[in-house]
Amino acid sequence: MKIAFCSSEVIPFAKTGGMADVCGTLPLALEQLGQQIIIILPFYRGIDSKKYGIKKINEHCSTTKIGKSVQVYFIDHPVYFERDGLYGDNKGDFSDNLERFQYFCWQALKILKQVDSKVDIVHCHDWQTALIPAYLTFPLKGDGFYQEMKTVFTVHNLAYQGIFPKTEFPKLKLDRKLFEREGFEFYDQINLLKGGIIYSDRVTTVSKQYAREIQTQKLGCSLDGVLRSRKDLVVGILNGIDYEVWDPQNDPWIEKNFSWEDIEGKYTNKNYLQEYFKFPNQKEAPLFGFVGRLSYQKGLDLVCEAIDEIGRMDLQLVFLGVGEKKYHKLIKDMASRYSQKIAVHLKYDERMAHMVYAGSDLFLMPSVYEPCGLSQMISLRYGTIPLVFKTGGLADTITSFDSADGQGNGFVFTKYDKESFVDAVKAAVKAYKDKKIFSKLVQRAFQFRFSWKDSAKQYIALYEQCLSNHN
Repeated sequence: MKIAFCSSEVIPFAKTGGMADVCGTLPLALEQLGQQIIIILPFYRGIDSKKYGIKKINEHCSTTKIGKSVQVYFIDHPVYFERDGLYGDNKGDFSDNLERFQYFCWQALKILKQVDSKVDIVHCHDWQTALIPAYLTFPLKGDGFYQEMKTVFTVHNLAYQGIFPKTEFPKLKLDRKLFEREGFEFYDQINLLKGGIIYSDRVTTVSKQYAREIQTQKLGCSLDGVLRSRKDLVVGILNGIDYEVWDPQNDPWIEKNFSWEDIEGKYTNKNYLQEYFKFPNQKEAPLFGFVGRLSYQKGLDLVCEAIDEIGRMDLQLVFLGVGEKKYHKLIKDMASRYSQKIAVHLKYDERMAHMVYAGSDLFLMPSVYEPCGLSQMISLRYGTIPLVFKTGGLADTITSFDSADGQGNGFVFTKYDKESFVDAVKAAVKAYKDKKIFSKLVQRAFQFRFSWKDSAKQYIALYEQCLSNHN
């Protein structure tokens, strides 16, 4: 099959979140399984043409290759994409995001025809590409070049929907009749994500549990009814991680490499973190790490609520990430109150992220909701034990450790409140203090694999089903 990935961010070229990892690694896994893949993304200012060998095709498009032969096309527009930031700056979202990504969607389909790349599947990702299924269903339907193309639409995070004033609908190049309840209309506004869900041939999301959750009123972000109406076409496929990038035996970013057979290097990394953050060098105190966006979704309100109980425990805690100013302040306040136990690194630092995964004993991930999550998979790879709330992809990948039978790979709390969270932290600290038990848990962690190859096989089956026209 020939598949075109359309995404607003793709590693190694542009990234703000996990979608970039998916759209940069899944295509390579599909290629290894014999599929022909192309990728289309905007040509942002920060993409280095020289570094990636990018060459111009015409004034609107440039290209390069990744993997063995994955062709990457960059849609160029100096006004729309020649700016700092993908979706906004420190003042907020760009006011012309609807025009920017309408242009991207239209040009992505246009470039397929220009380079004569008649694909079987156009795989779209999140609201920035949500117009593509509608374009293939309506204005381009009569064009023989596009007629047989099918669309798969992946929702990475239902909370981000691409909502704009209804007065901007004419900019979409679609018939006005599509601004209706069964189309893009959403509480008298435009909702691009809703249109992507309705007009695509298949809808996927990034874990089986999240696929179920988004069809409920609690986590459906007001689109649960739309998703339930297409429930037979909605499927959850768990993301994977790149085990060549995340490999403690060969990781160039960490202080000392290690493996499950030679674990001592892990403690060298822990000592480095303790020294870097000016913690006491206490072997008996477990070090918890947090790497992620500082936001409500990631559970930081719960951490703040529980911080006095946590601060009285014999532990250390490192926060790494950037996000909302509210949480920057809250976390800095926590660190100043418990300076011997809590430290913050308020910027995204690739090396420090690897160090936190490698040097922590436990990984803190109390997300309110988590479509898939990659951090819990990465932490297991480094023998770092996740502590999570049972939701989304966390529920699909982490189960509670039972010291009696040795089953499970982390610590899970199932009720989202302070008491349950604190109890989980206490259980993790207690387990850490028992070196025999915790050593078994660490050894188990190394055994878990969430490879893109497994996910890619599921996507291939979905693409084939889509082309067969069997619902």
